[in-house]
Amino acid sequence: MCDTTIFLIRHGETVDNALQIMQGQTQGKLNEQGREQARQVAQRLAAEPVDVFISSDLRRAIQTAEIIAAPHDLPVITTPLLRERDWGSFTGRYIPDLKGLVWPDDIETEPALLQRAAGFLQYITATYSGKRVVAVGHGIINKAILAVYAGCTMREEQRMLNAEVRILTVSAERTATSAAAAMAATAAATSAKTSSADTAAGTTTAATAE
Repeated sequence: MCDTTIFLIRHGETVDNALQIMQGQTQGKLNEQGREQARQVAQRLAAEPVDVFISSDLRRAIQTAEIIAAPHDLPVITTPLLRERDWGSFTGRYIPDLKGLVWPDDIETEPALLQRAAGFLQYITATYSGKRVVAVGHGIINKAILAVYAGCTMREEQRMLNAEVRILTVSAERTATSAAAAMAATAAATSAKTSSADTAAGTTTAATAE
């Protein structure tokens, strides 16, 4: 099977991005800055051969993908695999207020995110082998995809900016190997963090929203 090229993109800026609201799996809406960012990506990719446009099924990603796809006159396919992280009861809250809070149990875990990211890459390589795919997602799920691609933890990957583009070359074989490496690295990091916390009796590990 041939390698697949993915133009991985984060959606343009939204109203809630500008207000520092945790959007999670809410629909969201591009603001004018976000629409302009998408138009700039559309211009950049207008001369690129693209076979497929795919996005998260959340509206802010679909809006971005539709703008980018317009010069190619191609439809946008959606998948829940590209949805943003489920932030549980943090959803809709002002992000600066979340600094230092202990995360509730209803937030989607890093292993679950990595599994979903691996599932997305497996879906792409199986369905669009040898194709050139534009994929529009979100800050944290894209970070998980990059971690799976590199075989590392999510904390080792830099979060993408709004409308940022990164180009990945993927295959089913590489995805299987790197996904296993990413899961193993995450398990090791979690184990080390737990052991460190256990040595600090009476303390609570606090988390910072990404």
